[in-house]
Amino acid sequence: MPTSTEKRTALYDRHAALGASFTDFGGWQMPLKYGSELAEHRAVREAAGLFDLSHMGEVWVSGPEAGAFLDYALVGKLSAIAVGKAKYSLICAEDGGIIDDLIVYRVAEEDYLVVPNAGNAPTVAGEVEARRAAFGHEGVGLRDASAETSLIAVQGPNAQEIVLALVPGEKAEAVRGLKYYAALELEAAGVPVLVARTGYTGEDGFELFVANDRAVELWDAVRAAGEGRDLVPCGLAARDSLRLEAGMPLYGNELSRDVTPFDAGLGGVVALKSKEGDFVGRSALQRAARAGESDDAAGTPSGRRLVGLRGLGRRAARAHYPVLKDGRDVGEVTSGQPSPTLGYPVALAYVDVDLAEPGTKLDVDLRGKAEPFEVVALPFYKRQK
Repeated sequence: MPTSTEKRTALYDRHAALGASFTDFGGWQMPLKYGSELAEHRAVREAAGLFDLSHMGEVWVSGPEAGAFLDYALVGKLSAIAVGKAKYSLICAEDGGIIDDLIVYRVAEEDYLVVPNAGNAPTVAGEVEARRAAFGHEGVGLRDASAETSLIAVQGPNAQEIVLALVPGEKAEAVRGLKYYAALELEAAGVPVLVARTGYTGEDGFELFVANDRAVELWDAVRAAGEGRDLVPCGLAARDSLRLEAGMPLYGNELSRDVTPFDAGLGGVVALKSKEGDFVGRSALQRAARAGESDDAAGTPSGRRLVGLRGLGRRAARAHYPVLKDGRDVGEVTSGQPSPTLGYPVALAYVDVDLAEPGTKLDVDLRGKAEPFEVVALPFYKRQK
């Protein structure tokens, strides 16, 4: 049972009724799995999976200066997002370290929805408020809606068919035409939602933002629409294995205050050239970019780069295992496990910059035994479109 300090989503009782095994994640009691995490993983790759992501944060930034403010507060050029579109971005500290990765949706001309990770949601909300004070309050409104918003995801090849079963006929074409990283407001099963074509699994899918008091109603409607379409409720264990196969970073594993976007292979997210004005962390990120261009690791906080590793044997690497080259320590695994889809071990790791090229042979110290791995291009898995 949750303690008084642990939070439950509006769907907790539904998960308990389904026999979920719970785990603490970012202070929330979240379903780890309902039965077999392998079966849940395969359901997303082959049919459809249903996730409760209500532990994520939701911060609304509104007003005539909202876009300019987000350009200052985050590393990307968010003012350039078209209405109805979304953009992956980062919020960094002055020294260039990553505070969080997040998605920003432009829902209306002057309304943006910022979605940070669960454990970082209070930190991001506080940091955005502090940056608004530095930027100037006039023309920028903030509202942290995390405590009143639920988020339900439908992911997999059958996701579109399931969502189409929930929306009015006149909205069907709009849903079919919704591009990746785009969103629109509509009613699903009579419930007002913001539906976004986004996800964290490497599959096609949708994320549905809904008010807490309508979340159970929507969850039940999605499950009913999924009958006959092989929809399976999925927990965080499957979500983690799916995102790892897709080469997607997880904050606290691949991303942290100790690394810059350039260390993490996310330099393209930083709008150093397209943004003329100043933004938080710009000077440090310019130095990190120059260091990366010259392969001078001394200019970066870590001196290492994030890479994908494919196991050449059968044993899987795990987080914090040392990466070796000719017996010397050259890196550390951040995430790793056997890939259910690909049939061999995969891992993400930070390694010395001169060893980050695909094809480089390395070893991972698996509890005293060196196991062979090879640096490979990411993602490990890419769906067939």
